[in-house]
Amino acid sequence: MAIPVVEPERYAEQLAAKRDRLVEQFARFSPPELEVYPSPPSHYRQRCEFRVWHEGDDLYYVMFEVNPEDPDDKRLVRMDQFAVASERINALMPALLDAIRNNPVMRRKLFQVEFLTTLAGETLISLIYHRPLEEDWERDARELERELGVMIIGRSRKQRLVLTRDHVWERLEVDGQVLHYQQVENSFTQPNARICASMLSWAREVTTGSQQQDLVELYCGNGNFTIALAENFRRVLATEISRTSVASARVNLEANAVTNAFVARMSAEDFSSALKGEKTGRRVDEMCLGDYDFSTVLVDPPRAGLDADSCDQLSEYPRIVYISCNPDTLAVNLEQLTRTHRIVRFALFDQFPFTHHCECGVLLERRS
Repeated sequence: MAIPVVEPERYAEQLAAKRDRLVEQFARFSPPELEVYPSPPSHYRQRCEFRVWHEGDDLYYVMFEVNPEDPDDKRLVRMDQFAVASERINALMPALLDAIRNNPVMRRKLFQVEFLTTLAGETLISLIYHRPLEEDWERDARELERELGVMIIGRSRKQRLVLTRDHVWERLEVDGQVLHYQQVENSFTQPNARICASMLSWAREVTTGSQQQDLVELYCGNGNFTIALAENFRRVLATEISRTSVASARVNLEANAVTNAFVARMSAEDFSSALKGEKTGRRVDEMCLGDYDFSTVLVDPPRAGLDADSCDQLSEYPRIVYISCNPDTLAVNLEQLTRTHRIVRFALFDQFPFTHHCECGVLLERRS
């Protein structure tokens, strides 16, 4: 990957360039005016990971910058600070290394550090080693937790030592409400918390007026959208294949007192088969599919987007909310989806400033 060069004074310029690129790329679909949601220009990432480089007595963080024209060409870049990471991460980067540089137990064969923070500063640090972790490591790591005011997890091959807990609690203010999210170490969460709040607010706005009908959500993760949208619908059925994410989503439903949503552990493909009556079993029975009247489907797929069969399934719903982390695969999917639906809202969420990356939101409604 390319390491972003953060120049806050040029942020408006780079955001305008992204906007123009999306407008041009999607012009053939005749969408409405693009809605643009800016990010803080720096210190926007709440989670980051770094390799740890050992050089004599020195110890420092590195990242690998990949030549886009030659994936095998990687350049080592020392990272004493990282302007895209949260201020909390930047404060902890040198403090952590200072604390372990002269501690042979904590330092030996440490090769990676992962930071997970919240807007309020709660922090979980994962230290990853090329060796087994024993009692002396746990003793010193607990002292390091107290010294830095963080939580620590130690990981090595077939070993994971959780000293305090394996998650942080993010609190996002969305439309005047505070939503609580358990975010588990080493599982997917939205890295830009401010943009995440903007995405949730936008999704709430475009799905208003559906309290008498139901929402089905595919790729729900830890319930990020599920929690925010539940009050817009009579009932919500959300699906996710990751066991860790499903468990976290259920915790988040309880933490936010959401009682009208059910999270099922099932792939999008299996769910599609269940809707068609082609798949049966205990998990299908638990969903009680006959009780729902789906007016809306929300899909937040991985970068690869959706296959043709999944797009066919989406086209059966009156309203589609498509959250995309890859405009290229979104455009491919829209070639199929716009045969039956028209685009009525289109948004750019600048999840990663000073990179080529664009996060998009599209609302489609069935053509008359």
